Amino acid sequence: MRRPNLLITGTPGVGKTTLGKELASRAGLSYVNVGDLAKEGELYEGFDEEYDCPILDEDRVVDELEARMSEGGVIVDYHGCDFFPERWFHIVFVLRTDNSCLYDRLQSRGYTGKKLQDNIQCEIFQTLYEEAVLSYKKEIVHQLPSNTPEDLERNVDQIMQWIEQWMKDNN
Repeated sequence: MRRPNLLITGTPGVGKTTLGKELASRAGLSYVNVGDLAKEGELYEGFDEEYDCPILDEDRVVDELEARMSEGGVIVDYHGCDFFPERWFHIVFVLRTDNSCLYDRLQSRGYTGKKLQDNIQCEIFQTLYEEAVLSYKKEIVHQLPSNTPEDLERNVDQIMQWIEQWMKDNN
């Protein structure tokens, strides 16, 4: 594998897609938004009426991505991470956003009621960070703040440095 695989995870609204697309563009890596992949391939196993969203068929997503991941050079963006094989990722970034900022972002996306509250609680209780630490080696899991455009720029710079170092060390 000549290029690393990265996972960008975090609560909906923390900026995963913005960061992932920017990194892919700058680093020349391929970018996979799992939500878009599922939509395109209809990789669902039902519909959640309570949250008004489709239920991801995790096994089919893994099957769909397996070949690409083994080649390397892929940035995966998804709000969950515990179903991806540990062997896929060289590093995992969990984006974190202050609740007041996240609340506004989710509200602007049309999140209301239980869906809005549960996502805010998910961020408060660091649910996705905990999931990442339980799913991958702790030393490859990193939390990054994602509140402002300056945070985005700092995160891109920091991750680009990591990618460049990984490529030097592994090629």
